[in-house]
Amino acid sequence: MSRTMKHVLIGGIISMTMVVPTVAPANEKDRKLTIVNPQTLYDPTPNGYSTVVIMPREARVAYISGQGGQDSTGALSPDFAIQVKQSYANLRTALDALGAQPDQVAKLTVFVVDHDMSKLGVLTEGVKEMFGEALPAQTLIPVPKLAVDGMLFEVEAVALLD
Repeated sequence: MSRTMKHVLIGGIISMTMVVPTVAPANEKDRKLTIVNPQTLYDPTPNGYSTVVIMPREARVAYISGQGGQDSTGALSPDFAIQVKQSYANLRTALDALGAQPDQVAKLTVFVVDHDMSKLGVLTEGVKEMFGEALPAQTLIPVPKLAVDGMLFEVEAVALLD
């Protein structure tokens, strides 16, 4: 077994000690995401996402809450495209606070109020502007309403940390 656990009962309190073998430092390759777009599936890259993104085995992972289109004052534009742009700027701010870059984002979930096909171009432009060629896996969920009145778009992320 790769782990050893020891249980000791002291005065009615169970104390557990866990010994985990040390792991050799990861090399640069071990800290990168692997993107897989099988040739036998539809190519998702024109739409701004990848089919599969694999995290390294020893990854530290950050889960970033949904970022809406509010600016730093809390103001929310009624324009969908402006909200998308601001949401990605807010996501970038959250990544910066973690010392992470967009190419460390493995998965996005986006929520779109009253989604229709006319919004796909705006969504694709926003994600490609932020992520370039390192497109994360992504799920779009159409919703009737979000947490704040007037909010039309929200993006949450899962990111790999160094």
